Amino acid sequence: MTEEIHFYRASEKPYGAFSNLYRREIEFEGERFPTSEHAYQAGKPRKPAVREWLMNSPSPALLAMAAHGLYYWDVAPGWSKTKFDRMRAVLRAKFEQHEDLKALLLSTGDVRLVESATVDNEVNRLWGEVDGVGRNMLGTMLMELRQQLQSELEGERAYEAAQ
Repeated sequence: MTEEIHFYRASEKPYGAFSNLYRREIEFEGERFPTSEHAYQAGKPRKPAVREWLMNSPSPALLAMAAHGLYYWDVAPGWSKTKFDRMRAVLRAKFEQHEDLKALLLSTGDVRLVESATVDNEVNRLWGEVDGVGRNMLGTMLMELRQQLQSELEGERAYEAAQ
């Protein structure tokens, strides 16, 4: 069986840092956000007032819950087509801006990363898995990023060795 690392709660050590609710500030698109969840969800609302309301949520978990509950007419046009690219960009920013998080991600080698949610709903089955069922998009994107970072490191080492 393939070895797996399961993560979900931001408070879990050490892999809770893979959660978008993990409290680590990132800069994205010229703005500072308290979490990667904030940076991701900032792109979802159609109206500035709704965006401001979301960004002022008392916690990252409540932000996520509120954003998932937006009415269709409050969501930016094309969100369903752009959300995955936005998440990839947010994750890259998070792990490039924090060397300790980058090192943690790289330390997982080629192990399968799985966001393991406990509540069974459509959102949790999209971004993670519930009882082994789901698309695990967050885990997949983290594994893609890990592979890119590994390739970049190998390229840097090869360049330095050639000097």
